[in-house]
Amino acid sequence: MLSSINPIQLDNILHRGVTDIIVESEFVRLLEKGKPLRLKMGFDPSRPDIHLGHAVGLRKLRELQDIGHQVVLIVGDWTAQIGDPSGQSATRQMLSAEEVRENAQTYLKQFFKVVDKSKTETVWQSEWFGKFTLDNVFDLTRRFTVAQFLARDDFAKRYNSKQPIAITELLYPLLQAYDSVAINSDVEFGGSDQRFNLLVGRDLQGMLGQRQQQCFIMPLLVGTDGVQKMSKSLNNYIGVDEPPSDMYGKIMSIPDNVIMNYLELTTSTSKQDLEQINNELQAESVNPMDIKKMLAKDIVSQFHDEASARESELTFVRTVQQGSEPEDVKTLLVRFATDSENPSKSLTINFVDLITTEKLASSRSEAKRLISQNAVSINGVVSNTETNVVGPNDIIRVGRRRFLKIVEG
Repeated sequence: MLSSINPIQLDNILHRGVTDIIVESEFVRLLEKGKPLRLKMGFDPSRPDIHLGHAVGLRKLRELQDIGHQVVLIVGDWTAQIGDPSGQSATRQMLSAEEVRENAQTYLKQFFKVVDKSKTETVWQSEWFGKFTLDNVFDLTRRFTVAQFLARDDFAKRYNSKQPIAITELLYPLLQAYDSVAINSDVEFGGSDQRFNLLVGRDLQGMLGQRQQQCFIMPLLVGTDGVQKMSKSLNNYIGVDEPPSDMYGKIMSIPDNVIMNYLELTTSTSKQDLEQINNELQAESVNPMDIKKMLAKDIVSQFHDEASARESELTFVRTVQQGSEPEDVKTLLVRFATDSENPSKSLTINFVDLITTEKLASSRSEAKRLISQNAVSINGVVSNTETNVVGPNDIIRVGRRRFLKIVEG
């Protein structure tokens, strides 16, 4: 049973967090018919985590789901093995089927942090591609030309610069398009970098006698660097399954100039409140730090709970604004030898190994970068060498929010 939509709701559906709708007038007519629409979103589990950038589209799905429309989640267990070439400057490494399945389990858990699982139909591409024959592949490929695909921006750049383009990458948009046919999609959702793929799906449906899907093109959320789109490969992402304090701290680190982008795309702040906040920021009548705290509490509450959001704020104030160590600081048991040569219980440690092993950095290269940027300190004293001497009860701080206490044991 569909719920009625008032003009404010309709305006939010059509224009809040939406770059383009192809075709908006057709989509509105479908809404007015009062029948549940099949809303398609596909995810390639090429990596195990979902970030806030993915959640932009998921929020729109939930918005339509709450008024009675049917969400269909496609797990791209075939296309993930190829790798989506959208926006890529080089051919991606193919994943094994086992890697894809493992990533998919994490994806599904995180997907339902936003979308209602009880009202979602989950399907796997292997349900139809597992039965595909060469005849099916030939039938797909004959419907589009190489020229059409090379006109796509990312392919065109690579072709003109003589960078390799694998045949499998040309197949990717066709496989994603066939997904729309397989589930009889009414509306497909994707980021602005997915426009070409969504339109191929729309065209293929028409060729095969189906009603063509409407395409919801979503804006790309800017990463924590404030410049490039949010991406795990760029390490500028905020994962939806991150611990509350990490999520809160990352949101507080975003540049002031992207606050409004985050408020509009990741929260339900009203249009009127958005306008007021924007005016206050422009007039410098409000401290951007206060707005970011409000934003951070909102997002942490969405993916965790209000208690976690309040505790995360207290931790941020204590550790970042006041410079104190967190109450639940992570500890590392170290055995110190005591003899005539080492009477002070000290130990020389390779900090690159330590920071990486203790998950204070995501990789050795990041650990080295943090050290070189004076982002590592021992007991409040900056240390910019890769080898350091530590003792019992020393506090190692990496960046603004990561701490490690050395404990004798």
